[in-house]
Amino acid sequence: MTTEDTSIEQNDDELFEHHAFTVDKGQAPLRIDKYLMNRIENATRNKIQTAAKGGSIYVNDTPVKQNYKVKPFDQIRVLFEHPPYEYLLTPENIPLDIVYEDDELLVLNKPAGMVVHPGHGNYSGTLINALVYHFENLPNNSSERPGLVHRIDKDTSGLLVVAKTEESMTHLSKQFFDKTSEREYIAIVWGNVTEDEGTIEGHIGRHPKNRLQNTVFEGDDIDKGKAAITHYKVIERLGYVTLVSCKLETGRTHQIRVHMKHIGHTLFNDERYGGDRILKGTTFSKYKQFVENCFRVLPRQALHAKTLGFKHPKTGKQLSFDSPVPDDMQQCIEKWRHYAKHQDAK
Repeated sequence: MTTEDTSIEQNDDELFEHHAFTVDKGQAPLRIDKYLMNRIENATRNKIQTAAKGGSIYVNDTPVKQNYKVKPFDQIRVLFEHPPYEYLLTPENIPLDIVYEDDELLVLNKPAGMVVHPGHGNYSGTLINALVYHFENLPNNSSERPGLVHRIDKDTSGLLVVAKTEESMTHLSKQFFDKTSEREYIAIVWGNVTEDEGTIEGHIGRHPKNRLQNTVFEGDDIDKGKAAITHYKVIERLGYVTLVSCKLETGRTHQIRVHMKHIGHTLFNDERYGGDRILKGTTFSKYKQFVENCFRVLPRQALHAKTLGFKHPKTGKQLSFDSPVPDDMQQCIEKWRHYAKHQDAK
């Protein structure tokens, strides 16, 4: 749970809440600086300790030091004198790769490495910083983020639609909510995917031990997650990795990354989910060197939002867009293709 827009009065100074957590009932005693490191993205232990020394970390409305040990049901709040930076949107002249634009909307190709909206540790250089520079009066979505109908992860490349009017925002958001929009992603995953195609259904929610990850909840825990459906199809088998197409029926955070890991096929070079290690293959040092070369060529998770389809909010016409697989991912595919052919020839 994170809350971002509340404030409390303390010594006549207004403090703004940046993060809020309720400690799980099964939590073992743990220093609060270690606890928060696992839950706040891009937070270093040094930053957390500095915040604690400055009296910014509260447990049950009392400031605590960095060596405080959290207990089940503790209410933790991180409070500062300034509002969260994600609400201080600075227009920045960052070029956009726009593939379509009219008075109602635009479709753009986001490069890997660009964060979609400001958040902890990423307050500039985001897509929204670029959008508010290039376009005036973009409508806010339900999270007060201008123009954003949906999002893709920082290190995922590919297509996004942006609303330019209130009507478009409402219409397009409903299409995503109703699952009538069409989205296809291309991914390289570890291992040889057995079935040529399949559907993954698994409720996705925040990982109980690592809050920077999401995970699939099953059985009695199913209520801890939200329903998510991914359809996948094998495009090409490349030895120890497989090139797959994934179509989303729902749009949960990290959905493809979580679902593919759940069926034993973590995305190639997905650091957050453990795909930046050799998960399949041989023990030969030559193979290790080959994989490390692939990691260098593609220094991110192998995921690209390739196609996007939706109905135009004004004309009702079906629009479909396709973006080429970017060079870093294409080079990685070619390397694996060459490696697989070489192995087959032996």
